[in-house]
Order: sequence, then structure tokens, then C-alpha cells
Amino acid sequence: MPDGYKTTKSERNTVNKMKVKINCGIAEGQITAPSSKSVAHRMLICAAFARGESRIFGITPCADVLATIECLNGLGAKISLSGDTAVVDGFDVTKSSPKAPLFANESGSTLRFLIPPALLSNKPIIFNGAPRLLERPMTVYEDICRSLGLKFERCKDRICVCGPLKANSFKVRGDVSSQFITGLLFALPLIGGGEIEITTRLESKSYIDLTLDAMREFGVSANWDGENKIKVSKGEYRPRDVRVEGDWSAAAFPLALNCVGGNVSIIGLNDLSKQGDKVCEAHLLALSKGPATISLHDCPDLGPILFAVAAACHGGEFTDTARLKIKESDRAAVMAEELSKFGAEIEVHENSVTIKKSALHTPVDLLFGHNDHRVVMSLSVLCTKFGGEIDGAEAVAKSYPAFFDHLSSVGIKANYYGN
Repeated sequence: MPDGYKTTKSERNTVNKMKVKINCGIAEGQITAPSSKSVAHRMLICAAFARGESRIFGITPCADVLATIECLNGLGAKISLSGDTAVVDGFDVTKSSPKAPLFANESGSTLRFLIPPALLSNKPIIFNGAPRLLERPMTVYEDICRSLGLKFERCKDRICVCGPLKANSFKVRGDVSSQFITGLLFALPLIGGGEIEITTRLESKSYIDLTLDAMREFGVSANWDGENKIKVSKGEYRPRDVRVEGDWSAAAFPLALNCVGGNVSIIGLNDLSKQGDKVCEAHLLALSKGPATISLHDCPDLGPILFAVAAACHGGEFTDTARLKIKESDRAAVMAEELSKFGAEIEVHENSVTIKKSALHTPVDLLFGHNDHRVVMSLSVLCTKFGGEIDGAEAVAKSYPAFFDHLSSVGIKANYYGN
């Protein structure tokens, strides 16, 4: 199925497990942000490649992070999770020989971060996952493997790779996903270092900076050399005890409650964070004051919630939206579909989205989450003002499993039940 594929109504009824009915209400209170899954992925991987024991505190056990833990254990690490603390006993990834396929579930980060490290082994390693994950672009790695004569076989239900990947200089597109660059960065110190030259405009640079910070935290040297090149030194990851900071991507949803009449404060966030989605504060403020023009170049994951707030407030113009097609859903298209049920007027173009100021109302039709956590949470924020029922509410477990509990804690009545 092509990128941008969205399920039909009959298909939604087969895959969705839970609905949530949200009553109108004014959210008031305080919420502790979940920990950053972006940072957690990176710390877990660095710790797994460090010989010895590391402890990572403050982990929110969402589905994506659990997928990374499961795959790392399958490769050879020993990671145990108790509460919000992971104890990680590292391993030599160059000797990996998993006996079973590695299940990445729906986590693009897990799959793309771990393919280059898996290529350090000379044994065939198989990844599988949810259908939508395996549809998402993998051409960057396919091209690298083809040029180096390494195995990269992609089927409908799996990806099989086999190395060994050797030290090299890599030229990589930066306009598909920064996750490909991060995956290579994790592998390079273990094969003698190397460099990555980015050959196109770079999307989501802030996520690469998070990777470089995590690698340095665990004792390896990787730094920018100009605007388009990263140099990585040969080195060994070293065990550390670290704490995961709060997630600005997830915090955008409770913060958006303040744009629809709420009074909610968020604690547990790092004001000096390098997370790109920290810009959610500024973007939400701009949309609440008037129609704003916002680029999603470095913050594509904020697209759904910013669209919802624009529809509820004064409208807005969004640029650099093309990559939303290759997320968990075709996010611009499905948000236009769902927000139209509230009466919103939205125009989706190749690389932009226009949302007109409209008089919204309670949706008459059932809302669908399109198996996309950020779509579900964005629609939920709008439902606190207008009411509504969302099918596929279980998708929030991907990144923010406590989301509906947090809504309830600030006074929003959300009834969560099975189909």
C-alpha cells in the first residue's frame, strides 16, 4: 500500500479496540509530563552498546519504548524495566545472532535506529512490525546496502538485513527522515568511526542533536563539522546512570487545553531542552492570538495538534507539511477529514495546509483516530470544548498511555470503553 494510505471505515472496525467519549468541560489543574520517548530510545540504545550496567531513570513505558527494549533484548542486551527505571546490561552488537525476528511494533524510531547496528553483524537479522510501519520509507538504507553489497531484503511483512557494515563515509538524504542519520550515528563508533554527509535540506535537525548528546553522554565523540557533515570518532560506549527528561512532544496536548478555555500547568519539562517540539509553546500562543503562519520543517509531530488549535481559534497557514504523509497516518489528510466533522474548513496541498476560521460545532459523526496516537490526542483536545466520541482511542498507548487519566485528573470526563 502506498505512503499516505488510510484505512476505510470497514477496516477501522477491524483494527480498533477502544472508543472514548469526551464530554465538554474546562480543564483545570496540573499535569506531570511523561518522559521523552525520543530521549529514552536514544539512551536505551547507547546503554545497550556499553559493556557493563547502566541505569536509566524516568522512563514512561509507552509502546514505542517497549518495542525498543524488546528489540535490544532480541539482539543480545539484557534490559529489565521496573516501574520507571531500566537496568541495562550491555552487549557486543557486532556478534548479534537473534534466534527470532525482532518486532518493532509501530515504532519507526525503533526500526530505523536499529537497522545499522544490526548490520554490524555478519548474521542475517529479521525485523517485523505492524503493517503501516513496514510501508514507511526505507530507501536510504536500501540504497546504502545496495552500494556496499550488503543484504537488505524488504517483504510485505518483514525486513531482513545482513552485514557486516564497515567504516565508511556515507552520503545520506536529509529530507526523508532524520531517523536514518541517527541509526548510522549509533553504529559508526563501533566500526572505527566515519562521517555522514547530508546531501539535501535537513529535516528535524533537533532530533540529530538529541542523538549526538546521548552518544556523548555515553562516552563516544560525534560532532557537526559544518552545516551538512557529522564526524564520528572510533570509540566505545561506556555505562552510565542517566535520567530521561520530560517530553515536549507529549506536553503539547495538555498545553493545548489552554487554547480552548482550560487552565492547565505542566511540570517535569526542561526549559533548556534541545527537543525540537519545545516550540509548541510559541506556536500554540501564536495560534491562540490570531491566524498564524507556521513551518513544520523541524516539528512535524506537532502538525495534528496545531491543526486542531488553529481550527478552534483563528485559523492558520502551515508550510513544510509534505512529510506528514509518511507518519503513522497521512496526518494532514486525516486531520482534514476529522476536523471537517466539527465544521472546520481545511485545504490540504502538496506541502502546505490552510485552515480557515470557522464556527465549529459538536460533531454529529463518530470521529476516527486512524491508528495514530497524535490524531487521537488532538481530536480529544477539541472534544473538551465541543464534545465527541473517538474510535481507536487505544492508539495513545504508543507514546502517552496515561493521556486519558491525565484528562480526568484536570476535570475532563472521558469514558473509555471497548467496541
